[in-house]
Amino acid sequence: MSETATLTRKADFPGLVTSDGAPWHYLDTAATAQKPQAVIDAMGNALGRDYATVHRGVYGRSAQMTLGYEAARRRVADFMGARSENEVVFVRGATEAINLVAASWGMTQIGEGDRIVLSTLEHHSNIVPWQMVAERTGAQIDVCPLTDDHRIDLGALEVLLTPRTKLVSLAHVSNVLGSVLDARKAADIAHSVGAKIMLDGCQAAPRMALDMAAFDCDFYAWSGHKLYGPTGIGVLWAREEILDATPPWQGGGAMIDKVTFDTTTYAPPPQRFEAGTPMITEAIALHAAVNYIAAMGPDRLFAHESALARQLRDELRDLNSVTLYGPDESAGIVSFAMKGVHPHDLGTILDEENVAIRAGHHCAQPLMEHLGVPATARASFGLYSDQSDIAALLRGIDRTQRIFG
Repeated sequence: MSETATLTRKADFPGLVTSDGAPWHYLDTAATAQKPQAVIDAMGNALGRDYATVHRGVYGRSAQMTLGYEAARRRVADFMGARSENEVVFVRGATEAINLVAASWGMTQIGEGDRIVLSTLEHHSNIVPWQMVAERTGAQIDVCPLTDDHRIDLGALEVLLTPRTKLVSLAHVSNVLGSVLDARKAADIAHSVGAKIMLDGCQAAPRMALDMAAFDCDFYAWSGHKLYGPTGIGVLWAREEILDATPPWQGGGAMIDKVTFDTTTYAPPPQRFEAGTPMITEAIALHAAVNYIAAMGPDRLFAHESALARQLRDELRDLNSVTLYGPDESAGIVSFAMKGVHPHDLGTILDEENVAIRAGHHCAQPLMEHLGVPATARASFGLYSDQSDIAALLRGIDRTQRIFG
């Protein structure tokens, strides 16, 4: 098998064909991944023959669904290299995970004059929640710059930190540039001044091995739908001792110990942070998704998608009309711009060729400003991608060049 051959059968993914049965060249996996049949089946069974609520029912099917729901938590903990399943909180997605940390931990641990450090390449979901904390507490946000090849500059990060820095929150892999952060080095730098570090793992979790012990971070977030699972579920991992000391974010059923009109006591983590009926069917399907990609091997995933990104960058570099962004070595994500062609126009023409890319600011407007462009075109690979997808993209780009002259 060549390193750019598909890792799995495209036939496993019913979404990779058009309505008339033609191949659909899906190059938008960084936005959301297509779902393998195993995940679709798991979701269907959970919604149908197996469905019941969890944690409260005394009847048999409820007990079985509770076992399935908590088995998903244990599987995710193992997948992430967590010390305990109690470190895994199910949320609606990475956006909710970051908001949870900001509203619960951040609002109690960050005060006036404290510093929060982000980087130039962050997704809006890792900017806006911290802006809200800063506005409410009087804290300040510092922005870590990028290196010339568009990586987070860890040398600059080290200089930027002070004893007043309480949190560093960075993307493990950039959703625009595909640049990979040295997670452990970033954690060591943050911890050197006593700060906590949060990693946005949305683009890393589907593409590379996770190891919370090796990363030595304090919080880690990712979304299920980017990891070939369903929408509506994500994961917040945090050190158990931090969760133990953190107040709940939302109130309601399931997160309580005892409620009276005088006072309420709360359940221990992770239940403390999962108010209301949880994402039962989504957790079952996420379990199937984790199993599916784990069978491929995280190292193979990274090698496969990185090889495709290198090949595409090499092909695009030969086109005078194309400007590339990001480092040459990226985690399966390639952003570029065509001279005289708006990314939206390129995306529209490619769609006519059954090629799907992303066009826009990718929820990273500060990064677009840094790059000096309003938007980029982004091709992002998945485990189902292969050279036929690159060939189709290049045919579409060639057609676009001929149209715009």
